[in-house]
Amino acid sequence: MVFLGFGKYVRADRIYALEPIVGDDRGSGRRTLVWVEGIPEPVVASRTQETILEEIEHHAEPAASRGRRNRRTALTQHPRLFESGESG
Repeated sequence: MVFLGFGKYVRADRIYALEPIVGDDRGSGRRTLVWVEGIPEPVVASRTQETILEEIEHHAEPAASRGRRNRRTALTQHPRLFESGESG
C-alpha cells in the first residue's frame, strides 16, 4: 500500500500514472494526481510524484536489492519514456 496523504492509501501495483498538479490547481496540500487502475478519476495526493515513486519502488524491489538511487536518472534512462516523438 502506498500512502497518498489525506488518509488515502492505494495498492502500489494498481498505480499506472502520476501527474504533478501545477498552477492555480496546486495548493492546500494538493501536489499530485494519481491514476489508479479501477478508479475512473485520478486520486488527489498531498505527496509529490517523486515521493510516491520512491514508495512504489520500495514495494516493488526485493528487500535485498533496496537502496537509494537517483530517481531522475532512473526515469530518464527508460528507453521510451522521454523520446522526442520522431518515428524511426
